[in-house]
Amino acid sequence: MSGCIHCGRALEQNDIGAYRKFVNRGAKDSFLCRKCLADKLDIPPAQLEEKIEYFKSQGCTLFA
Repeated sequence: MSGCIHCGRALEQNDIGAYRKFVNRGAKDSFLCRKCLADKLDIPPAQLEEKIEYFKSQGCTLFA
């Protein structure tokens, strides 16, 4: 797996899960890190983190 397609930062499982949840469920090899994804969605990074934690608490399997 490569890094973020925008900035090149190394990706974590939650980066991939968030991209699949909010952008493209079927994404295979092109992802954004959480910071770049928050910029794309035009939301603060902290709000994206809150959403990730919410979906994790709901049992969403896209997140670690």
